[in-house]
Amino acid sequence: MNIILIGYRATGKTTLARLLAQKLGWQWIDADVAVEQRAGKSIARIFAEDGEPAFRDLEAEVMAELCQRSRLVLAAGGGAPLRPETRKRMRESGHVIWLTASPETIHARMTGDATTASRRPSLTDKSALEEIVLLLNKRAPIYQETAHLTVDTEGKSPESIASEILSALPQLPDAEGST
Repeated sequence: MNIILIGYRATGKTTLARLLAQKLGWQWIDADVAVEQRAGKSIARIFAEDGEPAFRDLEAEVMAELCQRSRLVLAAGGGAPLRPETRKRMRESGHVIWLTASPETIHARMTGDATTASRRPSLTDKSALEEIVLLLNKRAPIYQETAHLTVDTEGKSPESIASEILSALPQLPDAEGST
């Protein structure tokens, strides 16, 4: 059993994965970091040097491996659910939670994160906010199809979001396996 957090960039997946894992005594991982480690370069460099299809192939491979683990809180990349086989693996391996926020909030969070520009490429030729709106509109039905639970992160602390998630899920085993 795993908890898999999906959603657009800057919706809190990594922060909440860390916090939920701490509360449960589970391990956590950011799938984007795992992809970068496997490739030996940033996602931006993978896109620039190898292209998006190569990145998505590597992402799907890493997600397949991570979904086989147990008692893992996984912060999935924003585009990870785009492939049907990855969506299926995520749903079968645990509880999938879609974290949401408004395009304006996502933009503000991304602007406030110094690592966003160096690690994450633009996916369109649009302005940052236009890209967020465009991709959210495209991805929302996929996120909705994949998720067992949707949680709005707008204006909430990570602690309150973690509590909301844990109270909405069935009783989960702790690190030792007891519930």
